[in-house]
Amino acid sequence: MHTYFNTRGKHALRMAALTTSLLLSSVAFAGEVVLKSADGTVDLKGELVEYKDDNYVIRTALGELAISSSRVRCEGASCPTFDTVATDVHFYGSEAVALGVMPLLLSGYAANEGAGIEIAETQNEGETLAKLIGDNGYGDELGSFLVTATSSKDAFDALLNDDTAVGMSSRRITPAEARALRAAGKGNMISIDQEHILAVDSLVIIVNPDNGVETVSIDDLKGIYSGAITNWSQLGGADLPIQVVSRAEGTGTYEVFQNRVFGKDAHSAPEGAIVENDSNKVAAFVNENPGAIGYVGYAFKRGAKPLNLVNECGITSTPDPFSAKTEEYALQRRLYLYNAQNPGAEVKDFIEYATSDAADGVIAKAGFIDLGIISREQALDSPRAASLLNADVDAFEGNVIREMLAEMTKYDRLSTTFRFNLGSSQLDERGIEDMNRLASYLATQPKGTRVEMVGFTDNVGSFEANKKLSLGRAQQVIAKLQKIGGDRVAHIEFKASGFGEISPTGCNNSEAGRGANRRVEVWLAKN
Repeated sequence: MHTYFNTRGKHALRMAALTTSLLLSSVAFAGEVVLKSADGTVDLKGELVEYKDDNYVIRTALGELAISSSRVRCEGASCPTFDTVATDVHFYGSEAVALGVMPLLLSGYAANEGAGIEIAETQNEGETLAKLIGDNGYGDELGSFLVTATSSKDAFDALLNDDTAVGMSSRRITPAEARALRAAGKGNMISIDQEHILAVDSLVIIVNPDNGVETVSIDDLKGIYSGAITNWSQLGGADLPIQVVSRAEGTGTYEVFQNRVFGKDAHSAPEGAIVENDSNKVAAFVNENPGAIGYVGYAFKRGAKPLNLVNECGITSTPDPFSAKTEEYALQRRLYLYNAQNPGAEVKDFIEYATSDAADGVIAKAGFIDLGIISREQALDSPRAASLLNADVDAFEGNVIREMLAEMTKYDRLSTTFRFNLGSSQLDERGIEDMNRLASYLATQPKGTRVEMVGFTDNVGSFEANKKLSLGRAQQVIAKLQKIGGDRVAHIEFKASGFGEISPTGCNNSEAGRGANRRVEVWLAKN
């Protein structure tokens, strides 16, 4: 248990203003409201009479009823408004992170600390309050966490204005946001101490389960979301109008989709499109409407049918965990936590847990894709092998392809994949974290286990130069892993190979695609 928790009741790091009750700031009476509970057991409509002693009193056809505010949320213009709860740590930002993973992550953190947890929605929309209770729930309150679900952009605004300790984002911070925070004395937001990759996620294109279409391309999505494609028959499906469901501008989900599908091209949503900011509601609408299409994070499919995705150069990817972990799915994103420099002990302890192996199971349970390592067989009848066999190349490159095919069938591929900046041997921001995870994974393998680091590049430059560069990167990854892993990996037999620009996972006509291709894969010899 970390030292900032104290089961004897000495809450030294708790804020003086900490309160677990909501502060009523204003009430508007004599208007219709709806009282709803999260579990669906309460759904009452009536005229608000008063708010007293933490109870809503409403007038209904059955007479006046008093409902505890701890059981319901009030919806409607006449609902009372409340001040934000003061807590030890405030998380603010992406609704995908806030709603999708934080409740279970906080529960896992409490269990890791030997504490119990009480989680409840506050009366403010999008707010969840969690209280940690010592001695597995039988002791004193140890601390409190408030999670506010808004958007990724809001996360960085809140950090800038000192309104939060931790920003949640479903995209990486932009250079302009990072510069503004640095200028305000918040530190280097892309340093390993302030930028933390929580999980990876696929933006899944979902349709109604009865829709006969199985695959959609990036160009198809551009046509659908610009209004050029309006009927499923245009994509080989039924004669059925397409009902487009889009997302609110400013959210990380919208920005990832917009940047990947439209790039810098301006577009307007088609007439009749529905704009929704709640992933659960998107999935519910798609499930209820035969012609609907939407996009949600991997955790929010909720029974809707996910479509395979074809990128601009014809590479098909499936929204499954392996493709997400390798970051080779065409609509990919990372989920982040950001903190300003010199965070408090409670923030450090939580982030240390959230980015550790201990949190992997919790993140997976939440439906997101953790950073834990999994493997996939590399067979000659796999889509990857088929694409290599069908490649239109000259005799020299064909020899390299045959060399790779002969080698890959001896190994399974691990999901750990190291990527590099353009023309550089410098790993990207995920690299060091993956190094530590891989070292821990290999530590559990038997003595004499053979691991091959296999390098690839984009197609910028000559083929021979790229092949040499890819081998050099693979050798460099081995050297760094041996340095970081130390005795943990001393029993592993390492080998380096480089195949240059063959077997791309992204399109080389964009920086995002070229970045995906600049990689070192980890192959583990079959038993």
